[in-house]
Amino acid sequence: MRIDARPETIFPFFTDPVKLMRWKGTEATMDPRPGGAYRVNVTGRDIVRGEYVEVTPFTKIVFTWGWEDEGSPIPPGSSTVEVTLTPDCGGTILRLRHTGLPAAAADRHLQGWVHYTGRLKAALEGNGPGPDPWVSRPM
Repeated sequence: MRIDARPETIFPFFTDPVKLMRWKGTEATMDPRPGGAYRVNVTGRDIVRGEYVEVTPFTKIVFTWGWEDEGSPIPPGSSTVEVTLTPDCGGTILRLRHTGLPAAAADRHLQGWVHYTGRLKAALEGNGPGPDPWVSRPM
């Protein structure tokens, strides 16, 4: 995805809980350093938890991912999200790769990332994503 914002502007939207909640989540606890906590209440009822693996300012963020729901096929920390930010003519190419997901969960997570990266783009390009419709309805 191309975003009309520089990597320096986008990067904190993955490391600062206040900025993250502009596009995803109702609450967040983040300690953006290797081994630091990544925990986001995404919809007010669905909580994802993991830890940061790599944090390279303005270039790359890697964190583990899984759901706190008891019996989830994707327990906390069992999959990995890698975000890279590449400068592109005053904007940024954002690449997000989510690995380690069971095949049965891949489509649902793809839908989620398309939804939330679209909201991120809107937040960064000044349009504002507005209220998240997934907070008020089941996914």
